[in-house]
Amino acid sequence: MAKIKQKGKAGAAKAYVTRTAAVRKLQCSLADFRRLCILKGIFPREPKSRKKANKGSSAPTSFYYAKDIAYLAHEPVLKKLREHKAFAKKLSRALGRGEWSSAKSLEENKPIYRLDHIIKERYPTFIDALRDIDDGLCMAFLFASLPSTSRLPPELIENCVRLSSEWQLYVMHTRSLRKSFFSIKGVYYQAEVMDQHVSWLVPYQFTQSIPPDVDVRVMMTFLELYQTLLGFVLFKLYTDAGLVYPPPLDSKKEEGAAGVGAYSLQKVTPVQPATIPQTQNADSVRASSKAVQRAIKSIGSSATKEAGLTADTPESPEDIDEDFVPHQSTSDSQSVATLPTLKSISSLPQTLTTNLFAPYTFFLSRESSRPIFEFLVRSFGGRIGWPASSGNGSPVSDDDESITHVIIDRPLVERPNETAEERSRRLRRKYVQPQWVVDCINAGKILLEDAYAQGKTLPPHLSPFGERDGAYDPLAGDQIEDSDSESEEEPVAEEEGEEEEEHTAKLSATRAIDLGDMDVTEDSEALRAAELAAEAAGVDYGAFEKAVSKSGRKSKTTNQTVEEGGDDMNKMLMSNKQRKLYEKIQHSRRKRDSERAVIEAKKRSLQKKAKRESKTPK
Repeated sequence: MAKIKQKGKAGAAKAYVTRTAAVRKLQCSLADFRRLCILKGIFPREPKSRKKANKGSSAPTSFYYAKDIAYLAHEPVLKKLREHKAFAKKLSRALGRGEWSSAKSLEENKPIYRLDHIIKERYPTFIDALRDIDDGLCMAFLFASLPSTSRLPPELIENCVRLSSEWQLYVMHTRSLRKSFFSIKGVYYQAEVMDQHVSWLVPYQFTQSIPPDVDVRVMMTFLELYQTLLGFVLFKLYTDAGLVYPPPLDSKKEEGAAGVGAYSLQKVTPVQPATIPQTQNADSVRASSKAVQRAIKSIGSSATKEAGLTADTPESPEDIDEDFVPHQSTSDSQSVATLPTLKSISSLPQTLTTNLFAPYTFFLSRESSRPIFEFLVRSFGGRIGWPASSGNGSPVSDDDESITHVIIDRPLVERPNETAEERSRRLRRKYVQPQWVVDCINAGKILLEDAYAQGKTLPPHLSPFGERDGAYDPLAGDQIEDSDSESEEEPVAEEEGEEEEEHTAKLSATRAIDLGDMDVTEDSEALRAAELAAEAAGVDYGAFEKAVSKSGRKSKTTNQTVEEGGDDMNKMLMSNKQRKLYEKIQHSRRKRDSERAVIEAKKRSLQKKAKRESKTPK
């Protein structure tokens, strides 16, 4: 006899749980449930049939996997949250009764939960954690720029400032920065750490205000997780680099707004191994294999010394270099076998130079952002200084003779009271706008400073990050200008040689050169045969090229119609969901193409206008 299925006991009704039922099962508040879901990475799910999952009800609600809720029931953080709820009740009762000693003892024994086990669960390997720190870095830099309020304690802001400074110090020390971009939101950076691309956003240094419609509690829960994750990652990175973590902080420099310069990187001092006394009891201590090998080598070295020979063998197998002895080939006596080794691979030149600004010394003007350019220049080996108004700790003063570039972002003004010494110093230096630094980094080379000089109109600042295929490129203006020049010259040529064009048109019409049915644009042999036939018939080469272009356009239109017909047939075989998704993709593609066409038309009109103005006499 088959098992009788009861309604709401199997299928989707058993696999999914509503949010209200989940909160009731976990016996916690809705805010604690949200915190647990954020920390554990559990999010609502969408069942195939909401009516079946909700046991026949069609009311709008959020669904979770029943297994996820059962997984949350055994979470240690949930136990700490329950203890905190009981602690809050006891503390409020003690404060209401005026029992200050018991309230103080309760506050000292406040239950605190840790998230270390959650980090280890969500990120089994270090590479997994490193791939997921993009959002954590963005959140840390965002909260580091916010002012401390009643909702944001100052300790939280200080911790975010510390984490962001430690990350910048590591990137500058290892020269890991690869790309940067100035946008409206802030400055985008991308670093390459352990073959992983890490991108983050740093907001500009403006006075920030928290909008009232933003739920800060949810963001602080994410920040709580990201702070623990960044602590794990930074400790591992600093330890692998042989640096002390956390880096020591100079309080005097921090009070003088030194920023990243207030932290100092220190190498880890190696711990000396404990020396083992030579006189030991042979019965109590067992001789190890290393001790035996050391004794044998000492005997061998003493024997060679007595014989008057020098031992060329290394002391230990670890000292042997990974080098291969080249041997000549038996078949080819000229060739020598060369195998790549770890030493030879490490000595190969890198594709991206990390010492781009090493030969240069920069100085910032007071209107340029010091934290941004200090990080950019020092990440590529350059030296940078700043005025005293931007903070203390500048390694370069304004009158230093080693300064080669001045980053300035103000209009060019005359200097009537300039001395001869100041004039010679100004002529030795190159004054560039801030975009020059970022464009040099993205290009991987030092660009000419003339286009970025003080007061000049800057070239387009393009994003170095991966753009979609077919995106608008403002630098691709040569093709548009060439096509515009051809379109402008065509009517002049038509007016001058109308008789020749009529004659060639008559020749091409009377002489049998029909390219309408041939696709000569793709087949080189057919194109060559058509050229020979046109030459034998006496057709002009310009008319022949026009006929070829017309045939190409015809073939394109026919291919387009064939593709459209094939798309219609494919859409008929799609399901309703797939068809809607396909139509959305095509709509977004057509929208992007139309936006690009509008931008290119605007650029073409501006170029034409500039050409007319340049041709008109003044």
